[in-house]
Amino acid sequence: ARASRIDWNCARDSAVTGAGTPNSPPNGGFRIVAATAMACALSPAAQAQSDKPINLLVGYAAGGPVDAMARIVAPILAKELGQPVIVANKPGASGALAGEITWQAPPDGLTIFFAASPTITIVPHIHKKLRYDPSKDLTPVAPLLSYANVLVVAKDHPARTLAELIAFAKANPGKVFYGSAGVGASNHLSGELLAVQAKVPLTHVPYKGNAPAMNDVIGGQLTMMFDIVGGARKYITAGQVRALAVTSAQRNPMLPEVPTMREAGLPGYEVGGWYGLYGPPKLPAAISQRLADATRKVLASPEMQARLADLGYTGWSGTGEQLAAQARKELDLWGPVTKGIEVE
Repeated sequence: ARASRIDWNCARDSAVTGAGTPNSPPNGGFRIVAATAMACALSPAAQAQSDKPINLLVGYAAGGPVDAMARIVAPILAKELGQPVIVANKPGASGALAGEITWQAPPDGLTIFFAASPTITIVPHIHKKLRYDPSKDLTPVAPLLSYANVLVVAKDHPARTLAELIAFAKANPGKVFYGSAGVGASNHLSGELLAVQAKVPLTHVPYKGNAPAMNDVIGGQLTMMFDIVGGARKYITAGQVRALAVTSAQRNPMLPEVPTMREAGLPGYEVGGWYGLYGPPKLPAAISQRLADATRKVLASPEMQARLADLGYTGWSGTGEQLAAQARKELDLWGPVTKGIEVE
């Protein structure tokens, strides 16, 4: 079997320090090199640092926002790690299928889950029959970025503010329909949270992605939807939909004129999403650290910073522990909101 690049480097370094120069080792030098290479190859960290490709699993179909960002990250991450990173789409169960594949994978660092926050913080509440718990049974490696949603309405709808939309919904029960990327998606639960906090009846219409839902808002078949700021901006700028509020605590730099939900009249409303990397259970600390270090370098690269700014995302450089803490906080947030929602 071909030894990995890192394995041979490890063996070479041992030859340099313990057996003379690598070009002319003394008697027995080869045995030392071979033995050291074998020891390196047997270590979990060395197995991860190989020429074998890393499978970066995405829990949604190709073409969506999660997939698009994974395909931006993958080549930059590959450059930092010095090994191939291949995006593999495994759609299903609101991202949980990709998480399950990761859960079953060996902890060698060659299978990593590019997770969107709803899979970790919402799915455990609504998918009761999963064989694993995404919030507990995966290894948090590193956060990548955060994002906010923006509430938009059809351009011909009479509501021009959040307060007017709420008033319309109260005066017209059963006539406000909102779309989402599917049951359990962050924009679905953003709508549920609005209904709970504003005490208004809203009818959810799930789609198989943000794009078809947005098309029906544009066409007037839906009243409203929450969408990622970066994805919705072009429709807002073109006048195809009207933005009422963003879900983050602060205004979004891409839509500085649009108020937050708090400013618009719901002081307790704040919803954010994020993407992060997760590994299989019992992922060795050395492998997790290597991936986390590479991720921080990816986020610091000028190329990545430019792409994030253009798409409306905010880079989130942090640790696996910080990722886990944020996930626990949001898991608690969505518990009451998802009560009564269950997906087979």
